[in-house]
Amino acid sequence: MKPPPLVPPALCGFLLLLALIFTVSYAVGAAAGPVAPGMHRSGGSDDGGGAGPRDGDMGDMDMRHGSGG
Repeated sequence: MKPPPLVPPALCGFLLLLALIFTVSYAVGAAAGPVAPGMHRSGGSDDGGGAGPRDGDMGDMDMRHGSGG
């Protein structure tokens, strides 16, 4: 009688499918690019990638959040 395999074939198939899903998800996300306002890609900027004077600055944005009353 043959001993059972150390790792069940169903587990190997599941892990392979999980790795495939994560790989495809990462590729789609990388192709779509950033989706939040103000996000920039980390490389290849026109200004050499240096921090500008307004990086992180909210400018003249009104930050008062009232209760509506």
